Amino acid sequence: MKSLKVMAALLIAAAMTSCSAVNPLAATSNTAGTKCGKASYPVFLSVLTFGGDASINTAAKNAGIKKISHVDVKTTSILGLYGTKTTYVYGE
Repeated sequence: MKSLKVMAALLIAAAMTSCSAVNPLAATSNTAGTKCGKASYPVFLSVLTFGGDASINTAAKNAGIKKISHVDVKTTSILGLYGTKTTYVYGE
């Protein structure tokens, strides 16, 4: 019975694990602005996407950015089953 509880606890802990990484994508010589635009889409099984637009243009448009200073991409995954890909655009 004790080993069953331990296995259940390990299973719950494994189910709640996730991974998230932010990577720089691009930079320009423009000065860092005060605006930050965000665009994302969902990812299933680490490769399947159904809709969504995480392009640099969409992220910039969402925040009204005309001059981009730099771009970051954040990738989040939960057990490789579900995740998101988010593009962050900074500028003025």
